[in-house]
Amino acid sequence: MKLRYGLAIASIALAGCLSACASVSSAADVPGLDGTSWVLSALPGRTLLPGTTATLHFAAGKASGTDGCNRYTVPYTASGATLKVEPHGASTQMACPPAVMQQAGAFMAGLAGARSYRVADGQLQLLGADGAVLARLVPQPQGVAGTSWRVTGYNNGKQAVTSVLGGTTLTMEFAADGRAGGSAGCNSYSAAYTSSGAAMSFGPAAATRMMCESPPGIMEQEYQFLKALATVATARQEGDRLELRTAAGALAVSLTREHAQ
Repeated sequence: MKLRYGLAIASIALAGCLSACASVSSAADVPGLDGTSWVLSALPGRTLLPGTTATLHFAAGKASGTDGCNRYTVPYTASGATLKVEPHGASTQMACPPAVMQQAGAFMAGLAGARSYRVADGQLQLLGADGAVLARLVPQPQGVAGTSWRVTGYNNGKQAVTSVLGGTTLTMEFAADGRAGGSAGCNSYSAAYTSSGAAMSFGPAAATRMMCESPPGIMEQEYQFLKALATVATARQEGDRLELRTAAGALAVSLTREHAQ
């Protein structure tokens, strides 16, 4: 009887140890969130609207991105697999179509309702208090080689970011051989670029020598755009948006991704 009792105690102790060890292993296997960037891929019960992109970036205790309409920044804490995102933070106040606003609200509600997370099959899943999936996100691509973009704004050298002139198109394509180029609005241009992590820089730009007269200001725009490229020190992709910034963090050039037809 004593032997059986001892074996039973040992079995219970072993089972407890295995359970505890599994819990520790599971917690240790949960990838950290700091420094990661994601793009919304699914909301339960909703079909994501075409042409909208919601993003989520974790860094230094802040969760930030775009909800598909407005940009947001909110505090977050994470430990092991637990996650708590504060419901209040900073946000822009743009008005978007009702359907876009509803989707953005659903995404932000899912973010605020998250109590834990897991990464499965490369996807980030935000989980509610009952374990239900509130949102699914996929990793944000960071490489630029082989991508094409359209410029939406540039620093004019007067401490201001201005939109591209109507009737003009500025483009940028990143080749795998370390060259970037496209249209500067009037002339074609080309420049060497280097990219490593968040760091990016451009060498001196070479351009053709055409003179364009319309619309007014097109040549000045071209000059300011190429000059802004020379100030780039970092790059960050967020959904279909690419921001090139100076070493001081000022926006140098903003671009939107051109998708293959």
